[in-house]
Amino acid sequence: MSRPTSFRLPDDLLEQLDQAADASGMSVTALVATLAKEDINTRRFPGDDLPRRAQGRRAGLVAGPDIWEIIRAVSATKDSGEKRLRSVADTTGLPISQVSSRRGYAAHPAEIDEPIKADKREAERVCQLITRRERLLFS
Repeated sequence: MSRPTSFRLPDDLLEQLDQAADASGMSVTALVATLAKEDINTRRFPGDDLPRRAQGRRAGLVAGPDIWEIIRAVSATKDSGEKRLRSVADTTGLPISQVSSRRGYAAHPAEIDEPIKADKREAERVCQLITRRERLLFS
């Protein structure tokens, strides 16, 4: 649900918003809402580059892999607790603090789970293609 709101912004900022909205194909209102949400998430979850799907960007670490890749790795690890996190940190080369501080996942699980599911579907599709190819070549 949305509600009308009014802000007074400097002319130069309004001009930049108009240009950015035109470039992105979004309305100024949609762009301002997206930018506000991104900034709030950046402040809530420092170090995470949370979902920015409106521009086709993915949730990731500021200097690292996408968050869904970390969550997938943590979920796939057979260890538990701190050992699980340390295993992923060792495997990925990420500091344990980056692996363990994925608070953004709790706040945005759908945005993170969707790419994990899509990756799994793509992996299954590729496996099927390989199997078909192998049958064709070696049967």
